[in-house]
Amino acid sequence: MAMNPIQFQRGLSLLEFMQRYGSEAACERALRKARWPHGFICPQCAASMHSRFVRHGQRYWQCSVCHRQTSLHAGSVFANTKLPLTSWFLAMYLLTQSKTNLAALELTRHLGVCYRSAWRMKHKLMEAMAEREAPRRLDGFVELDDAYLGGERSGGKPGRGSENKRPFVIAVSTNELGRPGMAVIEPVSGFTTAALTNWARRRLAPDAEVYSDGLGAFRAVVPLGHAHTVIEAGGGRAATEAEGARWANIVLGNVKRALDGTYHAFRFSKYAERYLGEAAWRFNRRFRLEALVPRALVAAARCPPWPERKPRDVPVFAC
Repeated sequence: MAMNPIQFQRGLSLLEFMQRYGSEAACERALRKARWPHGFICPQCAASMHSRFVRHGQRYWQCSVCHRQTSLHAGSVFANTKLPLTSWFLAMYLLTQSKTNLAALELTRHLGVCYRSAWRMKHKLMEAMAEREAPRRLDGFVELDDAYLGGERSGGKPGRGSENKRPFVIAVSTNELGRPGMAVIEPVSGFTTAALTNWARRRLAPDAEVYSDGLGAFRAVVPLGHAHTVIEAGGGRAATEAEGARWANIVLGNVKRALDGTYHAFRFSKYAERYLGEAAWRFNRRFRLEALVPRALVAAARCPPWPERKPRDVPVFAC
């Protein structure tokens, strides 16, 4: 079997990472470039004229038009952080260069911080990734499949009716040669016509042609003007390898294995968007592993602050 060039690409080594981002000053320069690639822009009035000053060891930019004062961290997921940027950058490196996923408990050991801090760092970065994926729309040939996160609870309902399951849609676009392009992995309220109509309006480009199994809710794409082909392949392994369904099933299998093999547990109903958003972000940027750290930095720098004020939102034993 030929080697997959995407899987065996070089990536960013730890030595290279330390040479680029090994100091607080280097991290600040990288964050400033990610946040203001063409120079300072006031977040309030969009003016570029400004002055700079240092107060209590913190550098500030003051707009010359509206006089708003802005720090490098303000307005991003780094807002109000007590941790150095070097810890944040190392977290981004570990989360993006891992072949599968990285649990908050393992992140705690790598960074030397408490579990609560590692959990919040991970979730803030996942939130930034999910927000970057939120506007993505698929075009061309799109393979659709339905799936669930979670499993049956002791004494609860079995199967699709389980209260511990979170339904989600996985969609993968393919080109004329049948090779995968981009993916959308997103929770839905349920596999109903209304839910799938809302999903298709947000996630499918006007020229998308849909391939799916015989689930009735997927017919919701037809009134929206999308060509729809139902894959009739029966059950078993043949159904997962059928033309028009293969890549959706491959990506789905990889996502589930990564989640099951990394996390002891997490709240499916509350945090599914973040975990699935991270999976989609990583898959859609798989072609250049060495660029994942700066791209994660751009996502974090441009994502609004996310304070997570309630301490009880942080699980004690989940990863």
